[in-house]
Amino acid sequence: MINLKLQGRTRAQESSSAIERMYITMRHLFNRGFYKPMGVSGDTLREGLLTLRPEIYGSVAEEEKVELDGLLYVIDRLPYGIEECQYINLTSEEGYKNSHFKAIVPPKRRRNCYRIDEEQMNIEITRGRSEIYDILTHLTFLFIESHKVMKQVVINEQGNVTRDWQKLEKAVLSKKELTQADREVALTHTANILGRTFEEVTSIYGSFSCPENKERFLHIIYWLGKLAIEEYINDNKRIVTFSPVLRERLGHHIHGEIWANTIKIKLQELGLLERPIHIISANMHSVMNTLYTPIALKTELKNKSTFDIYELLSDDSNGRLRAKVEKAALQKGMTYIEDQSGANINVQIFDTSKYTEGNFAAQISDLNNKNKPIIIVMDYAFGEQAYETMDELLKPFVQKDGVKKYLNVKSVSIMGKAGILEGGKGDIMIPSAHVFEGTADNYPFRNQLKKKDLEGNGIDIFDGSMITVLGTSLQNRDILKFFHDSTWNVIGLEMEGAHYQKAIQAASKLRGSISDEVKVRYAYYASDNPLETGSTLASGGLGTTGVKPTYLITEKIIEQIMNEKL
Repeated sequence: MINLKLQGRTRAQESSSAIERMYITMRHLFNRGFYKPMGVSGDTLREGLLTLRPEIYGSVAEEEKVELDGLLYVIDRLPYGIEECQYINLTSEEGYKNSHFKAIVPPKRRRNCYRIDEEQMNIEITRGRSEIYDILTHLTFLFIESHKVMKQVVINEQGNVTRDWQKLEKAVLSKKELTQADREVALTHTANILGRTFEEVTSIYGSFSCPENKERFLHIIYWLGKLAIEEYINDNKRIVTFSPVLRERLGHHIHGEIWANTIKIKLQELGLLERPIHIISANMHSVMNTLYTPIALKTELKNKSTFDIYELLSDDSNGRLRAKVEKAALQKGMTYIEDQSGANINVQIFDTSKYTEGNFAAQISDLNNKNKPIIIVMDYAFGEQAYETMDELLKPFVQKDGVKKYLNVKSVSIMGKAGILEGGKGDIMIPSAHVFEGTADNYPFRNQLKKKDLEGNGIDIFDGSMITVLGTSLQNRDILKFFHDSTWNVIGLEMEGAHYQKAIQAASKLRGSISDEVKVRYAYYASDNPLETGSTLASGGLGTTGVKPTYLITEKIIEQIMNEKL
């Protein structure tokens, strides 16, 4: 029994060490300015990833089997066409949006990318180091898988290839649209190359399809293999570079400062700088829908519960219902700020003095307009970007005459998705502290949201500590199990909590930018359970499972804000 426990701890320590090595290496490569992912300079990243074997990347460590769910997860977060590019250049925002280059935005990541030519893809980094870590981890996985393909199809050092590869190449390069028969023949050969069954490749094939290319799955496998063959036979290594401007700007809060000042200028224009301010980090629909659905959709609510309407709004394919709610919101107190700073974080400002009907209007009806809360909703930040944006937002507003205007911040609420270590998708986590992975940093806080506030709604609620991880793509079962089973009492993992809390504590305890009595609310709903096979982020989205917990949390946050009397 003792040996088993020691073995488990050793594996967790091994994994923790692998994560640390990967991040040290990424910083070194960034400072160096370039590296070859499948060359000597990429050895440490590849070895670290294979040692770690993150849950999201499934069978990455199996030499003869290409990981399909992990490949789909990565492809959704990288720009269309990246598999064709030998040169990948990470840049700052350097003016490409004003050029003839068309921005390519990955389906699951808000970042602008530009295909410079047949060989080069530029990816704009505006969200800090976490974004670099995310991309480099995904690229490492992608290139490891590409070499698996190469090893299955190259027969000898002269570059002779298997019949399976020849058939795949013919299908991909054909200018004719593939018939079902042609496609199934191509998938049969592809299955052999990938070490997968015909059933496995046909079931995932459609998930890769997109308007630009119905046969994208075949296309991706072919180009990954083709560039890997070029590396092996002709030593044409793929290269990742970091632009000098990016290396100079990183860490200077350039985008965060512009973003925060835009919000403060808008508050000044609207005459709202003196009012009590409540900041919520959330999505761009739940607060708006919670406040204005009862006003905008009275007819639709007649025979349905509020949660039924929320589900309809989340599945509103033509956007008709959402448009009605947004129209009512804009007429009755909401101001929308579409981000132009490069931070990729849009903002809504709600002036509750104009909120005269709806579920929460009665709670503030006896307040003077100057005391009615202003709610600022900021879209999700990404990793370390949470510190940058919150740190800048909580700073005093320096007006044109040089006078500093301190914001009257009353509360900061963080609502988002997170991985859960006990329970399942759709459950709710109420943290009491954030532990920053890979460091001794921990941030205990008094959470205004309590487990009892959300109980009794048919959803399991968990409270305890949460890990702020360096990247969700490096989730590792052994480390997570250690945290869950140890005295840390960890209930889940996410990427921003410690960064937000670091900014809040610095502003309130050290700088005096905001009151040290500012209230803090954190709540997360579970998007996945990385300790359960088949329940990781790569297994797919929440669908409507996330609707009820999202709105339960949102309603409770708004209720507490509206009940707060000065």
